[in-house]
Amino acid sequence: MKKIILIMMLAFTYTAFAQSVDFSGYVRNYSGMLLGNENNDFVILQNTFNLNIEKKFDNSAFKVNPMIYHDYSDSLTFRLREAYMDLYFDNFDLRVGKQQIVWGKADGVFITDIVSPKNLFQFLLPDFDEIRMGVTGAKFDYYFGDNTFELVWLPVFTPTNLPSKNSLWFPKMDFMIPPTFDYSKQNITPSLKNSEVFAKYSALTSLVDFELMAGYMWDDDATMFSSLSPKPTGGMQLTLTPEHKRLSLAGGSFSTTVGPFVFRGEGAYYFGKNFNTKNPAVNNGVIEKDYIHYMLGTDFTLFDIKFSAQFIQKAIMDYEDIIKPNNLFKDESNNMMTFLARYSTLNETLDLEFFTYYDFEYDGALMRPRILYNYSDAINLQFGANIFLGTEGLFGQYNKNDMVYGKIIYNF
Repeated sequence: MKKIILIMMLAFTYTAFAQSVDFSGYVRNYSGMLLGNENNDFVILQNTFNLNIEKKFDNSAFKVNPMIYHDYSDSLTFRLREAYMDLYFDNFDLRVGKQQIVWGKADGVFITDIVSPKNLFQFLLPDFDEIRMGVTGAKFDYYFGDNTFELVWLPVFTPTNLPSKNSLWFPKMDFMIPPTFDYSKQNITPSLKNSEVFAKYSALTSLVDFELMAGYMWDDDATMFSSLSPKPTGGMQLTLTPEHKRLSLAGGSFSTTVGPFVFRGEGAYYFGKNFNTKNPAVNNGVIEKDYIHYMLGTDFTLFDIKFSAQFIQKAIMDYEDIIKPNNLFKDESNNMMTFLARYSTLNETLDLEFFTYYDFEYDGALMRPRILYNYSDAINLQFGANIFLGTEGLFGQYNKNDMVYGKIIYNF
């Protein structure tokens, strides 16, 4: 199968060259070493080939973006990130195919940016354009003045891609009884009835840029429905059935400049989110609640250092203490912040960066210092670390996964 994919890519590349198609992309070597064990194991030894194939005409265009990952086990992973066509008209555009859709103003978190699901095969460590997955559907943009109305229709549901169970990044699960899994209800059949629909209105004004959005979607993260049954040998058996449920949301975002400061905000209200409860025997261990997710942030420059700070909160409406704590919700709310400082020097060829998430509820953090150096116009070098603090929560669960890494990227 891998040989067939490579042959198809080469054949397509040759055909595209013959028709003056634009090519860009990168080749990357990425190596990561653990700091939390005696052997300092290399957990990432990865080579990546990313290719953008694009062509623009007077009233149309297309883009194909395949990626190939090769790791130390000598396995190949092929991802078709995007493959779409654009049609341009006087007042509107139409994009059809597999595409990444980016909404919102927040950095490092997904609030209204929920059209494209997440690929969490390496948690939140890859760049966000790599975490974001392509979705298959149609996007319609209508322009009037400085305003845009955007409508997205997705006939094919794409769920969050979780790490494999033997991965360092598989989330920790706490069960009193070792569960078995029933995956019979996990798939969503592509159909008109099962489609997802999103809409966004955005405006650029002299005072503020803002967006209003709404969506009727499937929850990208499956809910774990549970059931208890007696074992023939005695005791109880816990069965978990992952199932994606319908979810509606409405929200918006804004950004405005006041003197040297840029102020940003983003928020969404989710209707009917399923949460697991402490008692798996009641209502299949699930309760439905609304919740809100919002961010307030600012960007500014001081002493030639670019700073960014964000406060992010999730809060469950009509909270009941029967809701089971998890890596995102310890109580009825979860408070988190992000902080970024970046300094450029040597004619902007060398960047020193520090980015961190901090989880107030679990007193956990992910700190990400990084050095980026443009060796040439084509070659970029990156050296950094991922340091996890705490023992619980979204970040503390990975406190043994501290690592240093290096990347060599050749852009073409």
